Amino acid sequence: MLAAIGILAGCSDKVIEPAGVAEADLILVNGRVFTLAWSDPDGEGRPAADAPFSAGKWSPDAEAVAIDDGQIVFAGSVDEVMTLRGADTRVVDLDGATVLPGLVDSHSHIVELGAKLDAVDLTDVATEEEAVALVAHRAESAAEGEWIFGAGWDEGAWANDYPDKTLLSAAVPDNPVVMRSLHGFGLWANQAALDAAGITAASTVPEGGEMRLAPDGTPSGLFLNRATTMLDAAIPQAPLETMKRQTRAGLMQMARDGFVTIHEAGADTRSMETFEALEAEGTLPIRVYAMLSLRDEALMRRWIARGPDTDAASMLVTRSVKAYYDGALGSRGARLLEDYSDRPGHRGVSGGNYGFDRELNDAAMKAGFQTGIHAIGDAGNREALDILETAFGKFPGTDANRHRIEHAQVLAPSDLERFAELGVIASMEPPHAVEDKAWAEDRLGPDRIRGAYAWRSLRRSDASLTFNADNPGSDHSIFYGLHSAITRRSKDMLPEGGWYPEEAVTIEEAVRAYTSWAAYAAFREDRTGIIAPGRWADITVMDIDPFALASENPSAILDGRILMTIVNGEVVFER
Repeated sequence: MLAAIGILAGCSDKVIEPAGVAEADLILVNGRVFTLAWSDPDGEGRPAADAPFSAGKWSPDAEAVAIDDGQIVFAGSVDEVMTLRGADTRVVDLDGATVLPGLVDSHSHIVELGAKLDAVDLTDVATEEEAVALVAHRAESAAEGEWIFGAGWDEGAWANDYPDKTLLSAAVPDNPVVMRSLHGFGLWANQAALDAAGITAASTVPEGGEMRLAPDGTPSGLFLNRATTMLDAAIPQAPLETMKRQTRAGLMQMARDGFVTIHEAGADTRSMETFEALEAEGTLPIRVYAMLSLRDEALMRRWIARGPDTDAASMLVTRSVKAYYDGALGSRGARLLEDYSDRPGHRGVSGGNYGFDRELNDAAMKAGFQTGIHAIGDAGNREALDILETAFGKFPGTDANRHRIEHAQVLAPSDLERFAELGVIASMEPPHAVEDKAWAEDRLGPDRIRGAYAWRSLRRSDASLTFNADNPGSDHSIFYGLHSAITRRSKDMLPEGGWYPEEAVTIEEAVRAYTSWAAYAAFREDRTGIIAPGRWADITVMDIDPFALASENPSAILDGRILMTIVNGEVVFER
């Protein structure tokens, strides 16, 4: 636990950089501070010569931090920091807790997370029967005709035995029910929802989508990939006040879990209205880096005419675009160069067949926006890289905008080096590897799987990398993320030795992928990502030292807890 303490050392008038600061607002003492203010490791993960690493062990490079007016003004020793203590300074004794630059989840769906907190939670539900029972229990307290929402069933793990409407409709006949899958590429509905949406066997299925049919020829209630949008028009739009409440709840959950910033991957018109309202009220608890949804053409046209935000310091910054290029591997929507190993003749969907508007994407790039293209399969990734490379040739200067491939999940060996060559960031999810391992090799076979979740191969090729959880698609806990990244093992410690462990990264690389490298992905490397005077006072405090545990007892990382989250110098969460 953290405690406020009294005077630890005598006060003085000594001024510590930046010049003019004689008294700090907040001082943290007796911590294990890893500033990351040293050079990056090489492609093999070997620490730089100036890193606080010796004889195979990491050491913190500071023990105290001072904050004033939203900025870090000092990082170093306790004796020195206490010269900045004034009458109104709050001093917190960290009692050996670890201090890191503020954590960033660089690919999140916070509006969905907020809504999920209100929905029936199907995460980790193993069977159709269990999911139906949970929804039926919620229906007992629902008003007549009220829509019931669930989220979190695993479309990858359930792919060989997908549910349908039969049990669900029998258990909940009078309330429309819509249950979105873990990663958003599957939707499961009952008959009442199908009726409300007017969906029949004759309904038009979007390109790149699949509407399953029951034996009697009617819709089964199961929709995959782009077909998950077929019920959207029928679902009542939540009032803005509800969206604000849910979204702020999602952001506060991230704050409690140590995150100072999220990159919202695919904000549509309603989401942007929500974020903008929260910003205007001054109630955004953490920073939001908004990636506009390329699927919302009206929104995109307005922002293309306006241009990206240039003020990087606001709590809400919009300068990026999220585009879907192919589907998910679990639901067999990812576009592959060769057939799926477990479905001969099928290679997934991509491009215009998956709703990707190349002209609109080009226009956004030309207007100065960063593009983050969702690409999962090896063909999807190759084609996405081709699209970016072509745009760079057509629109000089656009190659400087740090474009991203979101997920970069399955790569052909010949495409690995293209990320570095084109300056494209690979935005990836450590939890996906340890969660998908149960079925991913079935989809890809023993050869292609070696190009999947290939973090070390990308680092070795000098590609820029950032990590995230695709929240709420995976548990966004930083402890789970770090553990997945360095061990390639799931929470139950399987498999022994790790799943294709040659693609694991080091603890320094993993921490940087959630901090300094994530700052680079949002053009903020000069403002945040390390702990140093003049940087934003965005800081995360936790009760474990992941640098030490990575070599001593990696599984203990999973037991970590966040103690404090500081954003812009304000303590937004404290245990």
